[in-house]
Amino acid sequence: MARIFIVGSGVVGTATGKGFLHAGHEVTFIDVLPQRIDALRSEGLDARDTLDLRAEPGAFLFLTLPTPNVGHRYDLSAFEAGSTSVGEALADAAEKHIVVVRSTVPPGTAEGLVQPLLEKHSGGTLGEDFMLASNPEFLRAASAVEDFRYPWMTVIASRSARTRERLAELLLPFGGEMRFFSDPAEAEFVKCAHNIYNATKISFWNEMWLVSQSLGLDLDPIAQTVARSAEGSYNPLYGIRGGAPYGGVCLPKDTQGFLGLADTIGLDMPLLRAVVAVNDTLAEKVDQEADALTADIA
Repeated sequence: MARIFIVGSGVVGTATGKGFLHAGHEVTFIDVLPQRIDALRSEGLDARDTLDLRAEPGAFLFLTLPTPNVGHRYDLSAFEAGSTSVGEALADAAEKHIVVVRSTVPPGTAEGLVQPLLEKHSGGTLGEDFMLASNPEFLRAASAVEDFRYPWMTVIASRSARTRERLAELLLPFGGEMRFFSDPAEAEFVKCAHNIYNATKISFWNEMWLVSQSLGLDLDPIAQTVARSAEGSYNPLYGIRGGAPYGGVCLPKDTQGFLGLADTIGLDMPLLRAVVAVNDTLAEKVDQEADALTADIA
C-alpha cells in the first residue's frame, strides 16, 4: 500500500485519488477551496486544506492543479502556488517523497518551474531530498474515474530510473500500455500533442463538413469511408514523424487542387491552407539543408 497525496482536487485530482483508493492505497486530498473539501469529506474521504509531511512515510505527491489558458498562453499561477506549498511541506519532511506532475502543462514545466520552486521553498535538492516525475493524465471529464481505473496508455518520465520504476510499480496494476521517458518535458509534450492532435482532427472534419454542405453532400458516410480508406486514419504509424514534407503526386496535387475547388464555391479553408503552408516550409528547409550539405562536400 502506498501513501498518496493529491494536491489539487478538481476533476483530475478527484478521479486520480479515488482510483488509488479503489486499489487499496492510502489517499489524502489537498485543496484550497473549502466547498470542495467539504464535498470530499461528505463522501467519507480524507480531505485537507494544508499539506503536512512531518510524520509521513515516503509518499507520492501528485500535482493535479488547474492550468487554464489565458489567450494564447497557459496560466500557471495555480501551479506556482501549489508547487510552493509542496516545497514548504517538503522542508519539514523527514522522508524523501516523489513529486509527480500530472496536470497538462507546457513542455519544460516540471524541471523549469516545479523543480526550482521545490528546491527554493524546501531548502533541499532534487535527488537528495525529493524526486520529481511526470505522469500526464488521459482522462475524459465525463468518465474520469473509469478512465483512471482502466487506462489505455500510461506515460511516465523522470531523470531517475528508480523513480520511473517506483511509479511503474504503482501504476502497472491498472493496466494499459506503458511508455517511459527520461526527460519529463517529453512526457509533457506527449500530452499537449495528444490534445492538439485530437482538436486538429475534429477541425479537419468540420472544415470538410462546410465543403460538403456547400456541395449538397452528406458528410457522414463519406467520413466513415475515409476512416477506413485513408492510411493516415487507420495506420497509427503513418505520418508520425517530423522533419520531412509529404511528397509524391497525390498529396501535393489534391491539397492544392482542393483549395482551388473551395475558391470556386466561395469557401475559405484555413486548416487546409495551413497544411500546405507547413509542408512548403518543411520542403524549403529540406532543400536548404541539402544545399548546405552539397556545399560542404564540394
